[in-house]
Amino acid sequence: METTENTKKVHIGQNIKRIREIKGIKQETFALELGEDWNQSKVSLLEARENIEADLLKQVAKILNVTPEMIEKYDEKSVNNFFSNTFNDSSTGNVGSNLYYCNFNPIDKVVELYERLLLSEAANRNSNK
Repeated sequence: METTENTKKVHIGQNIKRIREIKGIKQETFALELGEDWNQSKVSLLEARENIEADLLKQVAKILNVTPEMIEKYDEKSVNNFFSNTFNDSSTGNVGSNLYYCNFNPIDKVVELYERLLLSEAANRNSNK
């Protein structure tokens, strides 16, 4: 039986938009960080682009405090699965129980985990060569 690799077309602009939204950064604020010649509508056009030049991607990654590789490899399904399987809402249905208050930023933990995963995969690829 033949196996086919399921390759999903990466849309860099959508990945930037999603990471920006997760971090709670508005397009106007993002435009200010990108420079004087940027505005909200230009950011919107950027997020609609499938591919982005490497130097602009590096600038965007720096503003979002992630690596360019994370933007390129971002997979919303994996992030959603992580949150679905890791965190549950204990604020409903448990009368008299203490509420759980998250006092750390889970997005930062996801970013750290994802960056470690990318490094591990790169190391595996290099060792297989």
